Amino acid sequence: MAGGHQRIFTGHQNIKLQKTVPLRTNSPTKFVIKKINAPVHCRDAINRVSTMNGGGTIKKMFPTYDIIVVGAGHAGCEAAVAAANMGSRVMLVTMNMNTIAQMSCNPAMGGVAKGQILREVDALGGYSGIVTDHTMIQFRMLNLSKGPAMWSPRAQSDRMQFLLKWRSMLEQNERIDFWQEMVTGLVIKDGVVRGVRTGMGVEIPSKAVVITSGTFLNGLIHVGEKTFGGGRSGEKASKGITEQLASLGFEYGRMKTGTPPRVDGRTIDWDVMETQPGDTEPSKFSYTDTPKLENQVPCHITYTSAEVHDILKTGFDRSPMFNGRIQGMGPRYCPSIEDKINRFAERDRHQLFVEPEGRGTCEVYVNGFSSSLPEDVQYKALRKIRGFENAKMFRPGYAIEYDFFPPTQLKMSLETRRIKNLFHAGQINGTTGYEEAASQGLMAGINAHLAVNEQEPFILKRSDAYIGVLIDDLINKGTDEPYRMFTSRAEYRILLRQDNADIRLTPIAHALGMQGLEQRMERVHEKVEKAKEVEKFFRQTSVAPEQVNTFLATKKSAPLKQKVKVHGVLLRPHVTLNELAQHIEHISDFTKNYDTETLEIAEINMKYEGYIKKEQEMVEKMNRLEGVKLRENFDYKSVVSLSAEAREKLTEIQPRTIGQASRISGVSPADISVLLIFMGR
Repeated sequence: MAGGHQRIFTGHQNIKLQKTVPLRTNSPTKFVIKKINAPVHCRDAINRVSTMNGGGTIKKMFPTYDIIVVGAGHAGCEAAVAAANMGSRVMLVTMNMNTIAQMSCNPAMGGVAKGQILREVDALGGYSGIVTDHTMIQFRMLNLSKGPAMWSPRAQSDRMQFLLKWRSMLEQNERIDFWQEMVTGLVIKDGVVRGVRTGMGVEIPSKAVVITSGTFLNGLIHVGEKTFGGGRSGEKASKGITEQLASLGFEYGRMKTGTPPRVDGRTIDWDVMETQPGDTEPSKFSYTDTPKLENQVPCHITYTSAEVHDILKTGFDRSPMFNGRIQGMGPRYCPSIEDKINRFAERDRHQLFVEPEGRGTCEVYVNGFSSSLPEDVQYKALRKIRGFENAKMFRPGYAIEYDFFPPTQLKMSLETRRIKNLFHAGQINGTTGYEEAASQGLMAGINAHLAVNEQEPFILKRSDAYIGVLIDDLINKGTDEPYRMFTSRAEYRILLRQDNADIRLTPIAHALGMQGLEQRMERVHEKVEKAKEVEKFFRQTSVAPEQVNTFLATKKSAPLKQKVKVHGVLLRPHVTLNELAQHIEHISDFTKNYDTETLEIAEINMKYEGYIKKEQEMVEKMNRLEGVKLRENFDYKSVVSLSAEAREKLTEIQPRTIGQASRISGVSPADISVLLIFMGR
């Protein structure tokens, strides 16, 4: 949504969120909460929290869980599943059992770069891809006109079926228990989290806690001049966690996001809009045997107009975005309609995607029309959009403002630096998007299990996965706006394609001890071997001019003068494996024995072999720096040759390797040279 300054706060005991005073600092966006009483030492606060509410009696209600997951959104569900399937006993605490895995925003999974993340989550044993395949109503592979590094799967989902399927899969896992209540604080002893405390004074003991609070921490919903507490429409905000963590010295800030109005599809004129059908041969997200999509539901496209914009502008004076009531930073790449009008004043229309919420409902999501303007202004403008002339609104759009904790306060495992065995995942880390949240939840769940079993953390490198890029960016660079993944953020994207996520990551998850991956491993081995068979055939089989020249002429490609290997023909621009199979009989006979997925990955390996090799060489060079370990709690301030900014950032983040240090914002190549010399390299 709209721009604005992100607010960062530093913690003190006994705080008021509403009153802030500026700090004198180099950063213009830092604020400190106004203190009511003098601050107390963090250890005193820790000990006091651990003895509140008479937890000794209530603890008898529960065993000591290995891991408690706070929040049951996309991050929380994946965290619970990952930890349970690693062997931990998990308690999933949510304020509402009926909204587990709720799609709070648009009813879709995947998209540019997000689709790659979702396939990686599946390859590591997560459930989001499986749930999506079971509940999607449309599938499209985006960016097919570009190279395979850019291909991104996206599915339109049935919102209600999605959450029902997720809940069903969670309930089938005997290692996961559930508790419906608000978590208002953590039980902490000697700097280690020992459980959670709820609003009714119930203490649930555990060895680790994963917080996946989404937009619920002190959430405020804005519609025009109206503001009310809530973590989502119709649901109350979560109180207590921010205040406690702030008292323990954590910095936190405010971010915002938004959602568009929901409309009655029975009142829309679909015939005047552009139809956006799904793929003729729809694929899927999961590498398991999920059902094939049948009877796809189309989406539609329409546009705003200058008249629509003029109506929306009449509400700008009552907009919380423009009158300063919203202080948090919104997502740059998913702005509200009023923000788009304001930032792109030269444009007289904006594209809208009209997306069905499911097969069994007439509710429609108007993607691209997010707004926090007064509901009467939203309604008037909506009915001036082509196709919406008689539309009825189910509910207006709104903006939501919520607390987050800058992710630079985390280790690469997503464990907090201040409190042992406490993990953060999802929007609490400043990200936006279901897929980004799910991937963090999965990684936090795995690492929480490893932590309580005193094992080394599981860290994905930037060359391993988009998930590795995401977490590396968050920890080392931080974010001053809701972070969204793009293919451009990944420097090794030809290696991190959506088609090979299982080959890259399933063996790693299996070696970690993730349960239920035996059949997946067999599929991975079979896929790799069959792809090699296809590549071998194309490199060894010849084709004569008379077999292929007619086809090459249609592609405006030079004719053959003699026999060549089929591999050489395939390397020509605009020539595909599927087309060669259609025009050359012996190739067709061979490829009939292989599925589309195998043929696709073999073709990519052959056509992009040079690019793949170059990126692998780049990875090997970077891995040399990743192999140079840095001591934990190293005193960077003693290295006077480092720049002042580098000393500050390195002390704050405490990188594990030289490679990680090189990616920290504010650490220059000269600083890295100093570190290498200091270490005798």
